[in-house]
Amino acid sequence: MRANGSPSPLGATWEGEGTNFALFSRHATRVELCLFAQPEDSAESARVELQRTEDIWHTYLPDVHPGQAYGYRVHGPHTPAQGHRFNPAKLLLDPYARAISGSMRWSDALSGFPLRSNDADRDLIPDPQDSAGAMPKSLVVDPAFAWGDDAPPRTPWDRTLIYEAHVKGMTQLHPDIPEELRGTYLALATPPIIRHLKSLGVTALELLPVHHIAAEQRLAGQGLTNYWGYNSIGFFAPDGRYATSRGAPGRQVSEFKTMVKQLHREGLEVLLDVVYNHTGEGSHLGPTLSFRGIDNATYYWPHPDTPRLYTDFTGCGNTVDARKPPTLKLLLDSLRYWVQDMHVDGFRFDIAPVLGRTDKGFSPASEFFSLLRQDSVLAGVKLIAEPWDLGPDGYQVGRFPAGWSEWNGKFRDTVRHFWRGDTGQVGSLASRLAGSSDLYEASGRPPQASINFVTCHDGFTLQDLVSYERKYNEANGEENRDGSNHNISRNWGVEGPTDVLRTLHIRERVKRNLLATLAFSQGVPMISHGDEMGRTQRGNNNAYCQDSPLTWIDWVLSPENQELLEFTRKVFAIRSATPLLRRGTFFHSGNDLTWLGPDGQTMTQAEWEDSSNHLLGMLIRGGTGVSEGGAGAILLLLNGGGRSRPFTLPSLDRPGTWTEVIDTSGSQVQATASRVTLAPHSLMLLRHN
Repeated sequence: MRANGSPSPLGATWEGEGTNFALFSRHATRVELCLFAQPEDSAESARVELQRTEDIWHTYLPDVHPGQAYGYRVHGPHTPAQGHRFNPAKLLLDPYARAISGSMRWSDALSGFPLRSNDADRDLIPDPQDSAGAMPKSLVVDPAFAWGDDAPPRTPWDRTLIYEAHVKGMTQLHPDIPEELRGTYLALATPPIIRHLKSLGVTALELLPVHHIAAEQRLAGQGLTNYWGYNSIGFFAPDGRYATSRGAPGRQVSEFKTMVKQLHREGLEVLLDVVYNHTGEGSHLGPTLSFRGIDNATYYWPHPDTPRLYTDFTGCGNTVDARKPPTLKLLLDSLRYWVQDMHVDGFRFDIAPVLGRTDKGFSPASEFFSLLRQDSVLAGVKLIAEPWDLGPDGYQVGRFPAGWSEWNGKFRDTVRHFWRGDTGQVGSLASRLAGSSDLYEASGRPPQASINFVTCHDGFTLQDLVSYERKYNEANGEENRDGSNHNISRNWGVEGPTDVLRTLHIRERVKRNLLATLAFSQGVPMISHGDEMGRTQRGNNNAYCQDSPLTWIDWVLSPENQELLEFTRKVFAIRSATPLLRRGTFFHSGNDLTWLGPDGQTMTQAEWEDSSNHLLGMLIRGGTGVSEGGAGAILLLLNGGGRSRPFTLPSLDRPGTWTEVIDTSGSQVQATASRVTLAPHSLMLLRHN
């Protein structure tokens, strides 16, 4: 029994007694829905031809229930020169699938053309092999869930501390998490993880990509996998790798919701790192898994001169074309789904300039940004951009529109340079400490537009940043060619692990400097998971394919790493308790911010221009832009040089004394009179009481 169904909504929609199926394809000539008794089956149990209403193909099946595995076969022209790559021999995932079961079993059948042909034009010929046996399947999902009184925490930006984490890497080795939960969404909602996050003062958990992915064939052949997950193939489907091992197909949806509900109950927001700039289908020579076979000319940005090829602004073989209305609808529908149905609180957009590109280049007024800003569902969530891509004029730090925050790569680089001991950094460091007004004020955004970070998933961990001066990525199978060579790191005398006490001591101090600088800067801080506990990847600065103890947090801590954890908790507790460090506006009044030299007086122009100067004093007083009773004053002193420096404490026009709050050199906190001495490579925070 069947009916024509409705062209809206797109995807497979369980309606209580049956399921409506709807698929967009403007250029298809025929679409077939294939049903499978089991997700791993090679042969479909039924095949149903869909009806067409304008560009939507649809049907309704009253006897199809949640858990049903399905896919599409889409007929149309195979004319790559015009941008079309239809091939009904290839089973295709639904772009709107709410869950996907299984992973790809790599074979030649996944290719839309004869893979083993030596013909340079082999991609012009459709491959006749049926790919169903090698493909994961889309699943019909029951959206019902007992959310109860769940509500978004809506933590204000000025109170936000972001913790970037990997679902598995965060939980796989935790001894207090039940073994059957480790590495899963549910593990993130267990008491040990929640206690750890709250002890740091974390308010938002930012998860590395959890969209279902297509792992690369090269990695599979080397026994590796795409661990990070920046290779989406299902923009609505939570990755099944992080579901528990028992239960019905599609359980990843309910388990993800359970995780969010529990984290919300504890006051923690959930942010998703989303990859809408490209898909896992790769270049024109990649597999045909979904978008390519459904409507290649609509979903992907063609090369302007050769539509057979793709424009690649991402370095991943293709670029999702956010200029086209159907693609824009897909992206916005996906974002709304994660907010409305999955209750997430915000997004970090990978390689975000792609989404704002027009025919003339990046524009903060592009249709994607405009539509998102007008959307009532999305207007209130946190939006964070990774503000660079690989296209022309791809570095767009500071150019995103109002309502957006950005990963501030200039903060990361400047802070690394300063604490490495590089010259000529004081002026730039001052800008970063004060919230980067040079980047964000012109667009009317506050200091919270700056997401400050020293490390993230991509690059050295904090421990490796002070232990290695070159990368060691041989395990990735690319002969150490992958990963950045521009790490702004310093090993402090010995490359890698060492027993040399002097080197160990300075490494610990510099880690404290970096964490304290992050905590005491205006803007929004982000910690990379495990940095607070000395996590190392043994010099691998591109561990995207390493799903192993190399990338998992080791929760058994050495005394040094336990001390680092306690220090991290302390500096972020200080930040939380000090409104002067969390201003809602940039500094304008000279009374609010004064930059000081070692004599305790306002820095002279000569001191600013002295490239050999490694010393900076930042005096912040209560005033405009400070809420929560932020009266008083704090003094941040930073010595990036290799010798001790005396610093005269400033006199204020109010009674009181200066008291040390933090000294990263390890000195005892003590009351002071009029002068302090900063140890080499150290930071000190003082409060005026």
